Amino acid sequence: MTGTTRYALYFTPKPGSDLARFGNAILGYDNHTGTEIPRPDGLADLAGVTDSPRVYGFHATLKAPMRLAPGTTEAGLLAAAEALAADHPPIPVGPLKVATLGAFTALIPQAAPPDLGLFAAECVAAFEPFRAPLTESETARRKPERLSPRGRALLAAWGYPHVFEAFRFHMTLTDALPEADRAPWRERLAAAYGAGAPLTLDALSVLRQDGAGPFRVLRRIALGG
Repeated sequence: MTGTTRYALYFTPKPGSDLARFGNAILGYDNHTGTEIPRPDGLADLAGVTDSPRVYGFHATLKAPMRLAPGTTEAGLLAAAEALAADHPPIPVGPLKVATLGAFTALIPQAAPPDLGLFAAECVAAFEPFRAPLTESETARRKPERLSPRGRALLAAWGYPHVFEAFRFHMTLTDALPEADRAPWRERLAAAYGAGAPLTLDALSVLRQDGAGPFRVLRRIALGG
């Protein structure tokens, strides 16, 4: 992927909010400013288990990273994101909790509202014209041999297997962990998170990655204009 520019459509929390400060400190990186963030007291060892999510910054995926299709531009992508966001009101998501999601630790809704999945599905479809087809190496990185037949079909059609009925809103906090480490990290991060305020998905963020560098937020666009 060296030399490649990719874009993604994510939810990123409002800069300066308690949720943003928590996630940035856990990952050690702020994708709005591009700066390193000190880890919380007592959690310095997070540096050894956050390599993968740190590249993306604290976020929830709405349209997975993609190269731009021929004939499309960054300006066009931003304009499309502005138009989509203007037509959607904020979505009350409710309280989040720290959970084990597969091999990862993540923040997920205690009870995800249907509107959340519908908005994610609309993002997948609306920005599909901007997505270049996957290369063989990009497909291989998604490990299709580990996917169900439906997952492989979604990957082939949409460039990402975790869309539509397979979508689950989550904000990743760790790398994939060995099974013995999952519960201890879940408990430590749950204690650090505490009782966070209920989440409202209030914006759509467009991010860019140049080469193998970290993702940076280009624009955070408020829902509802």
